[in-house]
Amino acid sequence: MRLLDLTLNSPAENIALDEALLTAAEDAGRPWEVLRLWEPATPMVVVGRASQVDVEVRRDECLRRGIPIFRRASGGAAIVTGPGCLMYAVVLSYDHGPHLRMIEQAHQFVLERIAASLRATHPHVVRRGTSDLAIGDCKISGNSMRAGRTHMLYHGTLLYDFSLDLIETCLKTPPRQPDYREGRRHGDFVANLNVPAAALRAALTAAWDAGELLADWPRAATRRLVEERYCRDDWNFRR
Repeated sequence: MRLLDLTLNSPAENIALDEALLTAAEDAGRPWEVLRLWEPATPMVVVGRASQVDVEVRRDECLRRGIPIFRRASGGAAIVTGPGCLMYAVVLSYDHGPHLRMIEQAHQFVLERIAASLRATHPHVVRRGTSDLAIGDCKISGNSMRAGRTHMLYHGTLLYDFSLDLIETCLKTPPRQPDYREGRRHGDFVANLNVPAAALRAALTAAWDAGELLADWPRAATRRLVEERYCRDDWNFRR
């Protein structure tokens, strides 16, 4: 698998690049797998493809603080990310893993693999709920997926030194919650992994055996997606 450790200049470009990598894989005509790592320079909210912004996000507070809101191509609920939150995306081929076409098996395969690698940095990382990683009963990672024809995109967060109070500030109580949350507020439910970013990068790279660097990433497709989707209110705030 190839590795792309790349944070682009703007939040919209960073959100767009994950989708552009899936499109590049779909267009390759062969198995084309990549692990991308990046970290936002400033806070932002990212809602799921089917999310209703005003149901999940404290929109007025985000506006007051200048925190932008974007909609991603994958499912799941709204997240807040920023400095201290390592983001990852992995594009996987169905040719190499036919079981990934089944949603539950895709969640299990990706998260168990990442959790096993992260246990080298913290021994108690486990998968919880459908798409979380946790230490005990505290969530340290939220994840989502998008299925394509020949490949899938699985991406998510790893909180390691994030300003956790931003989650309560920016997000309302989610409409859907895993059982292990037990109705807790964001501040009582989410925690940092407290592992250096370099160690997390190494663990994820090892988890996916991503030894070859990807030099030719999809620049044109990323720019097009920014223009057609990620800089447009009719995409980010659609109902």
